[in-house]
Amino acid sequence: MRLLLLALASISSLLAAPGFQIRLGSSVQSAPVDGRLIVVVSKSLQGEPRLQVSWGLDTQQIFGMDVNGWKPGEAVEMHGDTPGSPLHTLADLPPGTYNVQAVLNVYETFRRADGHVLKLHPDHGEGQQWNRSPGNLYSKSIQVEVKASSVTSLELSEVIPPIDPPKDTKYIHHVRMQSKLLTEFWGQPVFLTAHVLVPRDFDTSTQHYPVAFYQNHFSGDFRGFRETPPDATEGRREAGAYQFYQDWTSGRLPRMLIVVTDHATPYYDDSYGVNTANAGPYGDALTQELYPAIEKQFRAIGEPWARAVFGGSTGGWMTLAQQIFYPEYFGGAWGFCPDPVDFHAFQSINVYSDQNAYFDQGPFERYPKLLGRLPNDHILATMESFSRQEAVLGTRGRSGGQMDAFHATFGPADADGYPAKLWDADTGVINPELAKYWREHYDLTAYLQRDWERLGPRLQGKLHVTMGTKDTFYLDAAAHGMEQFLESTKLPGKGPYYGGTFEFGNNEPHCYVGKIPEGTPFMSYYVRVFAEHMKTTAPKGSDLGWQ
Repeated sequence: MRLLLLALASISSLLAAPGFQIRLGSSVQSAPVDGRLIVVVSKSLQGEPRLQVSWGLDTQQIFGMDVNGWKPGEAVEMHGDTPGSPLHTLADLPPGTYNVQAVLNVYETFRRADGHVLKLHPDHGEGQQWNRSPGNLYSKSIQVEVKASSVTSLELSEVIPPIDPPKDTKYIHHVRMQSKLLTEFWGQPVFLTAHVLVPRDFDTSTQHYPVAFYQNHFSGDFRGFRETPPDATEGRREAGAYQFYQDWTSGRLPRMLIVVTDHATPYYDDSYGVNTANAGPYGDALTQELYPAIEKQFRAIGEPWARAVFGGSTGGWMTLAQQIFYPEYFGGAWGFCPDPVDFHAFQSINVYSDQNAYFDQGPFERYPKLLGRLPNDHILATMESFSRQEAVLGTRGRSGGQMDAFHATFGPADADGYPAKLWDADTGVINPELAKYWREHYDLTAYLQRDWERLGPRLQGKLHVTMGTKDTFYLDAAAHGMEQFLESTKLPGKGPYYGGTFEFGNNEPHCYVGKIPEGTPFMSYYVRVFAEHMKTTAPKGSDLGWQ
């Protein structure tokens, strides 16, 4: 009887819940469409709610549902059982005055070479940002009074406009090329882009130059290089970008090419720069197609000793992975605050021994696993809250978010071709078979340990890691794990010694980049570091006229 009463109470609460009715405007869409429909409910009555979704305590509320073959002019409804984040369902939304807006993250159909047919959101030059992606549809924001059983009507009447491509300048050139390897994998044209900073005498010289490949999240252009002085209202970042421009053009720095690559996938704002089951052969596409094309076009030396790779966070992991997976292609890697390089410490998860990604469980008590911390040690986010938000933004790994990027990169495809998830989005339960796959393919420390006899001679002096001991996302423990193994190669019978460096900044957060002299821009400092390393490792007789 008690179970029956509880079930009746649950049904009653759903029937009394507020709802949303969203119409697909025929003025913005002429054919049926697939996608993820997201309604944002904001307590802030100013601005657009779609731009107020973040993660952590400051985020506004979202609700999401898949739509398939949605016809122009038709309406769909969100009821009380519609999943949401942070509130778990629409039935949990309390009465009140809200600013409300709907967004449709539009999917396209991909017919991959492996036979799978997938509905995914391709990047349109924004770096997989559902609330800013060109071509996505949205409603005007409206202020509404939400009550029990009330239904709010919205219409998708607006289209996010295209992004103008960046224009070439004297120092920054832009390259866009179709990848044969990725086009074959995805069954439709796939393009890679790069933003190339050339040295001061590039147009008047025949000199060949070394290259520093900068790995980062999707950027859309070469950031951190500003040709005009900032005004008094702008901060240190802009001042540093202008100082780097002055250093670069004045002769105070060695001459080289700096290349920023963009390679967003349908799953994230970058591919992690490696070959994966879900995104395809991005590692090969970069090292066999894009990088050689850039080196040919911009008069690069084109030898391993004249290539450096560097980057932070996601770019830090990519930096180390590209150096490790292509050990003879690059002459040195500088990874700053890399994403987890040892899955024994996958942020706050031990992928191999933990049973749950969300909680540490005792006989009666359980504690949440944290995803990030603020400088005062307050919680930035939990693994559960972060993953739950992504599950609302997109089912089947289609959120475009960080955890889904990990699943898509480190894991295999499931039976339907979508990323197989290491942990269940609802419960956090970890699949130990998938953990084995992660270890065998993308745990960088495990990869080094397993194959050091082959890799060691090819990586000597090339791996350089910088990390704060109080990394915002708990990435320092994994870096310590990698350091412990690499330092062990100094022991008798374990060699060759790796001969690289680890620098840990005491109490420094994400993203610590080392002890740089006060007032020196990051790029200015490391261009000199790369140049010195290249001069030291260049074979006898190499052209060093670029100094």
